[in-house]
Amino acid sequence: MNIHIVRAMGRALLVAALVSVTAAAAADELVLISYEATPSVGFDLPNLKTAGYADRAAFSAEVLEKIVPKVAAGIGVDPAVLETEVTPGGYLLKTNASLQTEAALDDATADRLAAAFGYIFHQHSVLVSRLDDNGGSTGFVTVRFPKDTLDAGVAQRFFEKADAVEKGLGGGYTAFGDEQIFLNVVDGSGKPYSGLDNAAFLDGLKRTAASFGSPTPEVSDSGTAAARFIGNDWDKAPKGEDYAARLGGAGSPTVTGLDAVATEYAELVSASASRFGWNR
Repeated sequence: MNIHIVRAMGRALLVAALVSVTAAAAADELVLISYEATPSVGFDLPNLKTAGYADRAAFSAEVLEKIVPKVAAGIGVDPAVLETEVTPGGYLLKTNASLQTEAALDDATADRLAAAFGYIFHQHSVLVSRLDDNGGSTGFVTVRFPKDTLDAGVAQRFFEKADAVEKGLGGGYTAFGDEQIFLNVVDGSGKPYSGLDNAAFLDGLKRTAASFGSPTPEVSDSGTAAARFIGNDWDKAPKGEDYAARLGGAGSPTVTGLDAVATEYAELVSASASRFGWNR
């Protein structure tokens, strides 16, 4: 999961946890939506948990080409305004492929798009972020590697090293181009899940970079972000009702249209599961 997606505003991190919400942003401000293309629930894929990064990335690229534009169009967003790419992302010391979508959208539209992605791709949650936000309470740290040296393998090694240097740094990250980004996620009361305040979080990543070795990284940026998760409780809402409610509810024209896209996605999952051995 390497791309240069957030050029003007910095970078965001794919993590699966609750993040605080800040005031609504204007429609001309960039927002980043972070999610995975591989389903988290709803499909019988016993071998998906052990699938390699390359297979997940190949599937994600196909979803990006064939499904993502239809999801956007399904809620009235012009696919041409979106910039989406496949990029590494880590959660609890495991690296997977993810999709990152950037666009200039207002908060309401961004949340609807996140809900649509979560609904189609059967995700527990989808992260919506605006970075370098002085009003945000979530600290972020960007670690930059030499040009063309950061891949999924190097990102995973740094992830593991960070956790060894300071417990609390192994929660999650995402990578763009040659930059790996860590977010100090907070709970509803503003307390970081890492157990570290933003200063300690930054210090731990600086120490990790200094001791990492080759390729030699450096902490290149840090600050605060505004972020939130749009989610669905699949145990209580097995048909994605929480997501659907944000889109007009089951049976609404929007959800009915997305259900047709969901059928195409399911066919793609089935074909990829057979090709990669996820279903056996």
